[in-house]
Amino acid sequence: MSVSAIPAVRASDSLLVRDVDGQYRPASPEEVLCHARRVLARRVRRGATMSSPQAVKDHLRLELGGLEHEVFCVLFLDAQHRIIALRQMFRGTVSQTSVYPREVVKEALALNAAAVILAHNHPSGAVAPSRADEYLTQTLKTTLALVDVRVLDHFVIAGAEVCSFAERGLL
Repeated sequence: MSVSAIPAVRASDSLLVRDVDGQYRPASPEEVLCHARRVLARRVRRGATMSSPQAVKDHLRLELGGLEHEVFCVLFLDAQHRIIALRQMFRGTVSQTSVYPREVVKEALALNAAAVILAHNHPSGAVAPSRADEYLTQTLKTTLALVDVRVLDHFVIAGAEVCSFAERGLL
C-alpha cells in the first residue's frame, strides 16, 4: 500500500489500525489499550525475569488503573525472580477489599514461589497507601516469611499513578 493511501489524521489520532477491508483508520482508545495490554503481557509473562520494575508498574497500571472496584493481585516469583504467575486473589467494593493471608500463603506454596510482589488499586484515585494497606503489607510480609517467601514490593495503583512501598521505604 502506498503512503498516499493512508488517510491524513490529527497528531492525537496518529496510531492507525488496518480494518478487515485493508483500509487504515485511526485506532479507537479501546484498541490502543487492548494492544498495550498485549505488549505488556509479553513483558510480564511466565518465566520472564523481573529485571524491569517499570514493566510491572505499566502492566499493573493498565490492568488495575481503570477499575471501579478494588482488586488485590499477587505476582508470584521463583528464586531467580522469574514470573510464575500473576493472580487476582481478591475482589472488593469501591472502597475496600478483604485480603486473607492464609489464601496468599496457600497459593504461594502451591506455586512453589520464593518471592511475591503485591498490588492493589484505589478506585478513589488517592495513590497514597492507607494505614490499613501498611498493616496488611506487614502482616503478609511476616506471614509469608514463615514459609520462606519474600515480599519484594507492594504497589498501589490509582488511575495512572503507581506508588511503590519499597521506593517509599515502607517494606
